[in-house]
Amino acid sequence: MSAFITFEGPEGAGKTSVIKEINQKLAKDYDVITTREPGGVSTGEQIRKVVLDGDHMDIRTEAMLFAASRREHLVEKVIPALKAGKIVLCDRYIDSSLAYQGYARGIGIEEVKTLNEFAINGLYPDLTIYLDVSTEVGHQRIIQNKRDQNRLDQEDKNFHDKVIEGYRKVIENNASRFIKINANQDLEHVVDETYQSIIKYLKQL
Repeated sequence: MSAFITFEGPEGAGKTSVIKEINQKLAKDYDVITTREPGGVSTGEQIRKVVLDGDHMDIRTEAMLFAASRREHLVEKVIPALKAGKIVLCDRYIDSSLAYQGYARGIGIEEVKTLNEFAINGLYPDLTIYLDVSTEVGHQRIIQNKRDQNRLDQEDKNFHDKVIEGYRKVIENNASRFIKINANQDLEHVVDETYQSIIKYLKQL
């Protein structure tokens, strides 16, 4: 059995923590791997450093670099894992680009979608978990956890509000593969709801 499951959400939604817990739970019964974007493979990690740790960058350059990293990640890691019958849990994928670069940056969701469809060549997620959290709660978590803030973290509140609005539009257009989880709850409840949703999906395969 193979399945490509992606996790989306604004900054501070808790994706990394949730994926770690879900991986441990699923690994008892399934062959599962975790990965992330941008990154996941050597080339992708190098691009991640350029995009997230660098100074100001042209917004279209930013969008193209994310797409390039995505393509290499798919070819080197995701596609081989799926062919081997694994369940792939991925921290961010195409929907992040649509919400961040397409909507929040103002390039246009359809324009960024076209760019990324060239990169993914039809490989959309089977299921996408959206961790729904407010801008305020997300920001508080980043501060409390003393997480190193990258270039996107440091954008103003208006930008992060637009990211959430962008996600809402993306979800409306792809409702059949999205499951929204209330991520304002404590981690235990978020993990439990997410796990139950994924298990329900996998049992239908």
